[in-house]
Parts: sequence; structure tokens; C-alpha cells
Amino acid sequence: MTRLVYEFTESFRIAFAQIRANKMRSVLTGLGVIIGIVAVTLMGTAINGIDVSFQNSLAMLGDDIVYVEKWPWAGVEDWWNYQNRPAIRLEQAEPLNRVIESTPNSELVVAVPVIQRNTSVKFGANRLLSIPLLGTTADFSQTSTFDFAEGRLFNETESTSGRLVCVIGADIAETLFQGASPLNQSVEIGDQPFTVIGVLEKQGSFLGLISFDNQVIVPINAFKRYFGQRGGVQLRVKIADKTRLAEARDELTGAMRRVRAQLPGERDNFSINEQQLFKEQLDPIKRVIALAGLFITGLSLFVGAIGIMNITFVSVKERTKEIGTRKALGARRRTILLQFLIEAVSICLVSGFVGLAITFGVCQGIRAAMPTFPIVFSIGLVVVSMAVSVVTGIVSGFAPALGASRLDPVVALRYE
Repeated sequence: MTRLVYEFTESFRIAFAQIRANKMRSVLTGLGVIIGIVAVTLMGTAINGIDVSFQNSLAMLGDDIVYVEKWPWAGVEDWWNYQNRPAIRLEQAEPLNRVIESTPNSELVVAVPVIQRNTSVKFGANRLLSIPLLGTTADFSQTSTFDFAEGRLFNETESTSGRLVCVIGADIAETLFQGASPLNQSVEIGDQPFTVIGVLEKQGSFLGLISFDNQVIVPINAFKRYFGQRGGVQLRVKIADKTRLAEARDELTGAMRRVRAQLPGERDNFSINEQQLFKEQLDPIKRVIALAGLFITGLSLFVGAIGIMNITFVSVKERTKEIGTRKALGARRRTILLQFLIEAVSICLVSGFVGLAITFGVCQGIRAAMPTFPIVFSIGLVVVSMAVSVVTGIVSGFAPALGASRLDPVVALRYE
């Protein structure tokens, strides 16, 4: 055991001495491995970032919410069937809630109507355009995960009467009021003055694309009075137990068919959308990133492995006399094999560390330039990168190392 440890230690010492003695050759040899490691780590970082951002976004949306709408979020094949469906109406929320309340041990909690359109928001000389405006009821808080930085949501009385009050997102508060408190201030939404009664805490964005901090929420009756009801209504339905989503969907389907007076045998004239559909649409994107990364990684590592194998063969030729001398003095074949194999692995390991350093620098640069862009540089990627480097070194260095270990010492000593 002590002899084996000594052989490993001595082999690493000789390997790093050779790398230091031939710096430029070692750098050029390991370039393919460096590119491969950068590719595999950037690919992994991108996929991890998408996953983390997606999960965080779902948490903000609420993973126990389903959405009843006229159109499905994906899989629109029979376009005319969906186009000819009657719109979801605001008046259907109340009977749906009555059905939910009358169902024993219901899997559903509450259905909340939401109407949305884009409009302008103005305070003083500051105006914001194309701001998402949501009209909803006082139950909206049950289907949302937001917290308030200041103030509150409108109550049932304010919602029913259509009082001109609103809740604004963090970005709107910061842009319009620039550090001052927006509470009890009057803002113009469209051309109508609304009093700010609440400011949402900063929530972030969905996959860095859709901001949750750039919205205004008003009572649904005020929305109808001043902005109309074009585009139909979305019903957000809270699930009692998110682990029983399938049962909740079945119950909601039956309840909506009752509310919309559909006969047995008729096709559903509504869609129940859930966040899983986002994941199904993201999976192909992740697969494309993975395939592209694996192709670049495989090609780079293949080129790098050929370069390392070639240089190791050259190194064996250059040191043939040294090999003959060591074998004549009693060195075992295993010792010679380890020496050249470890030299190849060492080049790959150094290249792997360089590749990781480059990737880390790129990630830090992206994080500094785009703070909302999802970047996740995990320990798992470091382990995978080092494992790939070691395997590449073993595969590329084994044949030259095996050839060196089989050299006849007499022939090797006479080599010129």
C-alpha cells in the first residue's frame, strides 16, 4: 500500500514537472478540454437557472391554483371549436362558488374572477404606458401569494360597490412616487382617478420576462364601469390539497358544466389550465439546450482527447531512454503506466479547473449585467466537470501509457 501511494505521489510530481516544462504545449493540448468544460458547465448552469426560476415563478403564481378560461394555454388544434366557445362570464363566478360550498368535502376552496387589460397610469408629471390592470374581488388574496409593503387589499364592501381604490406593484410605486409613500395618493388609471390603498412587496418576474411588480389591481365592478369587459373573464380557482390536483380538476369540470348548463355528451366549452402546462412547454427548450451543449461538449472533448493522446505519444517517444533506464533499475510496468496516465489526467484536470474559472467569470458577468437573469452555478456542476476531465484523461492517455509500460528496456536504452 505504501509503495502504491509513493508511486502515485511520484507520478503526480513528474506530471506537473512536465506540464511546467512545456507550458505552451500543455495549454494548446488542453484547449479542447477547456472548451468542453465551459460548454458543459454553461449548459448545466442554463438548465439549472431555468428550473430554479420556473419553480420560484410557480411559487409566486401559487402552485395550488388552476385557471378556467375560454382558450387552453397549449395544444390548440381545433381552432374553430375554441373560437366558437362562449366566453367565461363574470356572473358565472357566484354560482360556481355556490356549487363549491354545497359540495361535501370539496377539493375546491373558492373561485375568483379576474379581468385584465393594459392601460396607462399617471401621477403628476410621471406616466407609465401599457401597465397590466386587473379587476377582481376581495377574495383575490386567497389565490395569490403576495404580501403588502404598505396598506391593504380592498375589502368586500369596496369591491361590491366598485369604489375607486387600487393596489399598485412595487415597480410602479418606485417609478411614480420615487421614494415617497403612495398611500392615499390619487393616480390616474386611464383617465379616471383612483386612490392608492396598498403597495405590493417586490416579487420579481416570471422567468425574467413577465414582471409581477408592474401591475395595478382594482375592484372588479370599478373595472367594468370604466374599462368594460372585453376579452372575457378568467376564473382562478384555489385547490384545497395540491397533491389531489386530478380529483380537483374532475370536480371543477363537473361544476363548470353545471354552471354553464351543458348537456351530457357535449364537449366542454371551457378549458382548465394549470401551471404544469408551462413546464411541458419549457421541457423542449431545456432539451434543445442540453442537446446543443452535449454536441459542443462531445466535439470539444473528442478533439481535446485526440490532442492529449497525440502529445502523450510524443512524450513517450521523447522519454524512451528515461523509460528504459527506469525499467532497467527495477521500475514496474504499473509504475510506468501510472506515470504517463497521470500526466494525461493532470493536463485534463488543470484544463477542467481553467474551464470552470472561465464559466464562473462568465456567470458573474451575466449576473452583474442582468440581475434578473436566472444563473445557478452549483457544486454538482463542479463535480460533473471534474469527473468528465478525469474520464477524458484516462481514455486519451491509456493507450500511450500502456505502450510505454510495455517497452523492452534493452530496446529503449538503445533508442536515439
